[in-house]
Amino acid sequence: MSLSAPTPINLDGAPFTVGIVAARFNAALVDALLHTVFEGLTAAGVKEKRITVVRVPGSHEVPWAAQALASRKGCDCVIGLGVLIAGDTNHHEMVGQSVSQALQQVALTTGTPVINGVMVVDNLKQAEKRCIGAINRGAEFARAALEMAALQRSLGGKS
Repeated sequence: MSLSAPTPINLDGAPFTVGIVAARFNAALVDALLHTVFEGLTAAGVKEKRITVVRVPGSHEVPWAAQALASRKGCDCVIGLGVLIAGDTNHHEMVGQSVSQALQQVALTTGTPVINGVMVVDNLKQAEKRCIGAINRGAEFARAALEMAALQRSLGGKS
């Protein structure tokens, strides 16, 4: 993963409604991501009552719940969170690819931006660095969600 994130844009999150889908698998890591996403959104002005958080068993279930939030809750943006760590097989890569494609399809089908915050890593050390360590991916996901919500509105999307 790149460490060259775009320069943050100052946005007022007050008008936005955001859905967050978080996997329960690898709970400590996903919970850390969820915490920093939530902090980032509220620090930008998104009202807590306008943030819907749903939990699903694992990362593979994230796209279905993301589609439900985008379709039924009128979210300006949806963020999917999960952590897939390599094991003895390449199952984490297969799930990661499937989830990534499905989240993109949700965005295109519903017209709601979807931020893919499902981390696919080779080991626990990499996951910890990105979820609870020096690389604050949760804050990046929150900023991306706000920027895409604002872009959608500027292009005549949801209001």
